[in-house]
Amino acid sequence: MPRLRDLGITPGRLPAGTLNAITDVPGVLVGHVTLIQGEGPLRPGHGPIRTGVTAILPHPGNLFQEKVPAAVQTINGFGKACGFLQVRELGVIETPILLTNTLSVSAAAESVISFMIEQNPAIGITTSTVNPVVGETNDGFLNDIQGRHVRPEHVRDCIRSARGGPVPEGNVGAGTGTVCYGFKGGIGTASRQIEGEFILGALVQTNFGSRRDLMVTGLPLGALLEQDPMPKAGPGSVMVVLATDAPLDSRQLGRLAMRAAFGLARTGSYCSQGSGDFVVAFSTANRRAHHPAAQVENITRLPDEHPAFEMLLLGVVEAVEEAVLNALVAAETMTGRDGHTVHALPHGPLLDFVGRRQPGVE
Repeated sequence: MPRLRDLGITPGRLPAGTLNAITDVPGVLVGHVTLIQGEGPLRPGHGPIRTGVTAILPHPGNLFQEKVPAAVQTINGFGKACGFLQVRELGVIETPILLTNTLSVSAAAESVISFMIEQNPAIGITTSTVNPVVGETNDGFLNDIQGRHVRPEHVRDCIRSARGGPVPEGNVGAGTGTVCYGFKGGIGTASRQIEGEFILGALVQTNFGSRRDLMVTGLPLGALLEQDPMPKAGPGSVMVVLATDAPLDSRQLGRLAMRAAFGLARTGSYCSQGSGDFVVAFSTANRRAHHPAAQVENITRLPDEHPAFEMLLLGVVEAVEEAVLNALVAAETMTGRDGHTVHALPHGPLLDFVGRRQPGVE
């Protein structure tokens, strides 16, 4: 699928990572399971199905035994997420991060709990229980969301298929049935190099915004295209996952997570009253052992005052902005339940209105 830079449009000023994806952060893996089945009128519980699940693994090892520093930020809390409260309290993530549709959160949580118990049979018996982290957006405009078609085997396959390397974008995984700025939304990702030493990556599940609000590199593309037919979808939501290999603690990751709102705003979002807008941020450095070997730990941490931390803040804004636009560029027109059709963002007007105004783009 094409990406924004394939069209000659380069947002921001920091250099992108090698893949321009969250998997540029060493050890981070991403998996998708995409569920597309049936067409025609909605038959609750039967279809049509336009949904899926996406898994982000901070590292390929045992996350319960080697937790990662983490933070969660709520931009607007109209959502049904799972596990966020404990992440805020303890500052760690100990399972894969799952994204799915609103009514499949409980199924995803139950499935990841089972997966973690298989890896760690002591959970809930001779050691603590486990905290599943699941985010969601509502794909009910295209999908039979009441059917809760995400099953345990889909979650298991998603986690086990998670890989490094290029990340499929657009109509995949948790982005299969989503709508963004009145166009087909989906999954998008991007990354930024920080001071030549660290990497900051973002992955988004885009399901938000009105067409008239869409901005691309500061230009009001949505207003130009507003006269085109738009789906009557709801206000929508967005899930943002941030990853970095910079040695940050939970407080610092919370500061990064706050900046994701600015990246969304660059694309035109104001986080409407009915939107659920959440950010999960983690660092792959300074893993925390489930059973610490020492009474006191010495941890290396990047100071807030270091120029690299300043660039991490900027990197979040740029990576989130580009990840949203990558989702829009990669997504394809989709017809779902009751004949609802959401069209892809047209690349021609995007190039005419935005690309040719950038230096070096013909």
